[in-house]
Amino acid sequence: MAITLRSTKNKGYNISLNELLDHPRIQKIVPWIVPLSVLILWEISSRTGLLSTRILPAPSGVIATAYRLASTGELFQHIAISAGRAISGFIVGGSIGFGLGLLNGFSRVAEKLLDSSLQMLRTIPNLALIPLVILWFGIGDQARLFLVSIGVFFPLYLNTFHGIRSVDPGLIEMGRVYGLKTPQLLWQIIFPGALSSILVGVRFSLGIMWLTLIVAETIAADSGLGYMAMNAREFMQTDVVVLSIVIYALLGKLADAIARGLEAKFLAWNPNYQ
Repeated sequence: MAITLRSTKNKGYNISLNELLDHPRIQKIVPWIVPLSVLILWEISSRTGLLSTRILPAPSGVIATAYRLASTGELFQHIAISAGRAISGFIVGGSIGFGLGLLNGFSRVAEKLLDSSLQMLRTIPNLALIPLVILWFGIGDQARLFLVSIGVFFPLYLNTFHGIRSVDPGLIEMGRVYGLKTPQLLWQIIFPGALSSILVGVRFSLGIMWLTLIVAETIAADSGLGYMAMNAREFMQTDVVVLSIVIYALLGKLADAIARGLEAKFLAWNPNYQ
């Protein structure tokens, strides 16, 4: 497809749509067109009364609420508590998942002993464990930490296991021919070969981390973004509820951007990530 642009001097020239979209400045603008259009339509609908603010407050109202809560420090306090829970759960569950993925990926014996049991556990939705988790840990932070850890565990386990098993055996054999010892094989061939799959697991885990935390913080919590949303629901403060959801989305996007940054840094040698 080609479109024609004309200058003020009536000199016509053709530029294809693909060339236009490939322009660096256009590439930065394009991803924001749809979300900004939605925000503008949302604001107009709220201001003109087409959309009741009791159902969905205007974006300007949500921003004003965010400023009010931020000025008192309440908003940052809830964000810090939720982020602490999410990071703690990711470290615990992710570390166990990564460790077991390494163990089962390297050892056929460990795979036979553990993988079938882990696959059975994987089919249980982690949120279905909430009644049992409350019986085990009560309604404190331990229950939320457990749920988040279970949520992030399986994506990292599966992708680490798959990444190690997907390393080209020819590369491992070539390493042995060149005299590399087992630790050198692991560090110089197997781990770099599995790294792309491991980082995909990290991205999946980060998404599930926030999803699980949203639900976990609605269980009799007394702090955090989930508590802020549930407390606002009691008083019909839809602007605070929407603000909580938006912050969850922004934190999820930030976590995904960090994971993509890790991919760009550690997989710069891989042509698929350049």
